[in-house]
Amino acid sequence: MRKFYVVGYLAAVLIVPVGLHAQQAGQLPVLKQEAAAEVDKLQALTQQMVDEIFSFSELGFQEYETSRYVTGILEKNAFRVEHGIAGVPTAWVATYGSEKPVIVFITDIDCIPRASQKPGVAYHDPIVEGAPGHGEGHNSGMAVNVTAALVLKRLMDEHHIAGTIKIIPGVAEELLGTKAFYVRAGVFRDVDIVLGAHVESEFSTSYGTGNGEWSGLVSVQYFFHGKAAHAASAPWEGRSALDAVELMDAGWDFRREHLRPAQRSHRVIINGGDQPNVVPSEAAVWYYFRELDYPHIKDLYELGNTMAESAAKMTATTVDHKLVGSAWPPYLNKVIAETQQKNIDAVGMPKWSEADQTLAKALQKEIGAKVEGLKEKIEPLSEPAKKPTGGGSDDIGDISWNVPMVYLMYPANIPNLPGHSWANGVAMATPIAHKGSTAGAKVQAMTALDFLLQPQLVQQAWEYFRNVQTKDVHYETFLSPDDRPAVEMNKEKMEKFAPQLKKYYYDPERFKTYLEQLGIPYPTARTKP
Repeated sequence: MRKFYVVGYLAAVLIVPVGLHAQQAGQLPVLKQEAAAEVDKLQALTQQMVDEIFSFSELGFQEYETSRYVTGILEKNAFRVEHGIAGVPTAWVATYGSEKPVIVFITDIDCIPRASQKPGVAYHDPIVEGAPGHGEGHNSGMAVNVTAALVLKRLMDEHHIAGTIKIIPGVAEELLGTKAFYVRAGVFRDVDIVLGAHVESEFSTSYGTGNGEWSGLVSVQYFFHGKAAHAASAPWEGRSALDAVELMDAGWDFRREHLRPAQRSHRVIINGGDQPNVVPSEAAVWYYFRELDYPHIKDLYELGNTMAESAAKMTATTVDHKLVGSAWPPYLNKVIAETQQKNIDAVGMPKWSEADQTLAKALQKEIGAKVEGLKEKIEPLSEPAKKPTGGGSDDIGDISWNVPMVYLMYPANIPNLPGHSWANGVAMATPIAHKGSTAGAKVQAMTALDFLLQPQLVQQAWEYFRNVQTKDVHYETFLSPDDRPAVEMNKEKMEKFAPQLKKYYYDPERFKTYLEQLGIPYPTARTKP
């Protein structure tokens, strides 16, 4: 599938004089050193982006301040920005250049509910109680990719390097809510290589199924409709939608025993009725169905629909459902990963200070995790897991089955944290995140140079994609033609918290760092670890 991309790319390469590519490729080591030096010169901007986006703390589909801020930087630097892609108001594509190859940088920008946390404080201390916060660390990704893109733009101009750079945000990644829609809208139709980036506590890349801890999923909401009645005077006149939700949940729990060990399924009741003395006429439950491959995910999805319809029949209610998001399990490109690993090796881990290690160990002790501080060695590239076990999901999976892609894990957070929590936000506007993001930007820029200047690498990446990855497995979307992005989600939550959070937006014109603005000594801990 999509084999015409490779042909189209090679045809475009023929337009460029072969000698020019060879000459530039010979300068590649020097250009990489120059790129790394230019990233270092932009450390202040990188730090400001990390801190500014951290302070916005916007939930999925509501990343308006973040998108306005990032696209403003890019537009000032001559990137062309197309807003509202794939029907998502906070999604956009920023482009520089017009020639082949086309290299896309992508990273997520949304945050986590109830994860507000003061940075640099090694115990739970919200900036705004109950508010969202960057308890995943997505605030750092744009700092990585934008810094890399600005450096590449300068090198492309100065050294007459052909190619196109694009930057795309992962909107509502925590909802797995947009990337399948991006693919359906053709956002990656003429793209040659995708370089994703995600915050981690390690410095690594992978290929294939990586460590095997990826699952794909379908995220679906079931809406039950019953009949209201007085819960004491005439309950027989009512039909409880909440009963249907509870029966569906009970049925699913009994069925778990007879599902594959690789499946992961979990839910929250998003509407349980209004008050106890009224038979609930409306109720809703939201499920994530996770598995290792498309057929098994689809089976879970269909089973969930059957459970919902059966619960509706048992309660004389009706039900309809809405697909909120979906994700194929990621499958990453070996050629790109091997190239990227060399650049990780060249850049190396950041040099952590005593204060950095103190914060890390204090937080690990606070939450009862293994106390070992920050990692100081890079992770080698390893063979993919022979028997994947499954785990978390990311909607980059849909992209990875449509164009050769890797996912850089850059070291901007603390090891041994629970994920999706206030604890994962502690380091994310501190020198740990600043240093890790700078290191990640160097690798992104250097890897992009490898593919801009070596057409054979692009060809090899596509050969792996066609002859290994998609030889027997071909992408099918979970989306129906009627499915649309759930852009209304989180609107009410952000309307509630945005005015409170706005009081704490970072002001880089007045303060060097967000820690300085908040008056937080670095690090702040209960006791020494």
